[in-house]
Amino acid sequence: MAYDDLRSFLETLDKQGQLLHIGEELSPEPDLAAAANAAGRIGDGAPALYFDNLRGFTDARIAMNVHGSWRNHALALGLPAATSVKDQVEEFARRWDAFPVAPERREDAPWRGNSLTGTDVDLFSVLPLFRLNDGDGGFYLDKAAVVSRDPEDPDNFGKQNVGTYRIQVIGRDRLAFQPVPMHDVAQHLRKAEERGEDLPIAITLGNDPVMSIVAGMPMAYDRSEYEMAGALRGAPAPLATAPHTGFDVPWGSEVVIEGVIEGRKRQLEGPFGEFTGHYSGGRRMPVIRVERISYRDDPVFESLYLGMPWTEVDYLVGPNTCVPLLKQLRAEFPEVRAVNAMYTHGLAVIISTAKRYGGFAKAVGLRALTTPHGLGYVSQVIVVDEDVDPFDLPQVMWAMSAKVNPADDVVVIPNLSVVELAPAASPAGITSKMLTDATTPVAPDNRGNFSTPAKDLPETEEWVGRLKSLLAAR
Repeated sequence: MAYDDLRSFLETLDKQGQLLHIGEELSPEPDLAAAANAAGRIGDGAPALYFDNLRGFTDARIAMNVHGSWRNHALALGLPAATSVKDQVEEFARRWDAFPVAPERREDAPWRGNSLTGTDVDLFSVLPLFRLNDGDGGFYLDKAAVVSRDPEDPDNFGKQNVGTYRIQVIGRDRLAFQPVPMHDVAQHLRKAEERGEDLPIAITLGNDPVMSIVAGMPMAYDRSEYEMAGALRGAPAPLATAPHTGFDVPWGSEVVIEGVIEGRKRQLEGPFGEFTGHYSGGRRMPVIRVERISYRDDPVFESLYLGMPWTEVDYLVGPNTCVPLLKQLRAEFPEVRAVNAMYTHGLAVIISTAKRYGGFAKAVGLRALTTPHGLGYVSQVIVVDEDVDPFDLPQVMWAMSAKVNPADDVVVIPNLSVVELAPAASPAGITSKMLTDATTPVAPDNRGNFSTPAKDLPETEEWVGRLKSLLAAR
């Protein structure tokens, strides 16, 4: 089932027992963030949370942890709630191959019902804002889809970027914005500033569940997130035209904010509790001037808690980080079997591959470091054999413990790029990267004593099915 907006997905979650209504009166701080933080500690079946009785707000509706479990992630893709993580990743990869699916344009966007412009623009009158962590420097919009265009090629649909970035509210019509240098919006901003221009921008809040997934997905510069959303949904993504910028934005958004990133203007932004599980400090970042806010009747404000993993963000950017890396690697190395980049948005990656010859596994790992996502994120790579499931951590740890000779199989490369938010970077944006070859050596690499491996018995797979059936029938 393809969801056109957040509300229809919340209805499905409710019917599936995956939405928890919390009706008692709560304090926005710390209750909202603490509840969402707690949801991440419940486990893979944690529900989304819905709040509508908040002290200090007269008419607030807030949804959190919407993607915050594998059950909810499966439902977002229209899969049965019990679909395993591995099967979700495999289905994600299968749908990827349907790209591109052209979007469907609609005129009756529900967010057109209300608007604020000019001196009436006031973010605080529309959004029920609250801090997510005690040390945050202010209020954040942390689950938005941000739309921008290439100033040198504005009519190229593929170069229109849709991404998720951290955005701090610093005034009734001002936002501080962090464009990670490796991301498309940073390239758009650089081009605009070189031309002496502001960069028009649209920020959409409360989007359909697949739009939130693709907005956090590493994709090629000229590949459209909207066309990928159609592939993942199995149906064209519904779009509408933002009235102020003329940009393509999701039809079903709760709130659409339009304005410009002011050229060459910077202001202190942060600190913020990040997906790394650490605060990142304050830095001078670009400033957005908000010029129009459009919103639905009684808008639902969607936010996510992020901090020490696992939290909602880890579920949200798990498969959508694994699959692009898998596809990029497999295009050059068809021997690659699977990629697990679930950990901290791919700062650590596990790859399983067959090998053509000695040294091949290291070549695959080095290529992962130089993919578009790898340049900014992948800092540790573990490569395992094709018969090791990279999603089964006990198997991975067996490969690490039994097959790695640190003197020969661990490679450290200094002074490579990484996202500035990585807490181990020194200085910010620079780190050493590590590749661990945990595969069995093959000729002409004849190191070690791996000639007689123990394999699963031929009947084991059949017995797995039998045991599952017996357990289900108890």
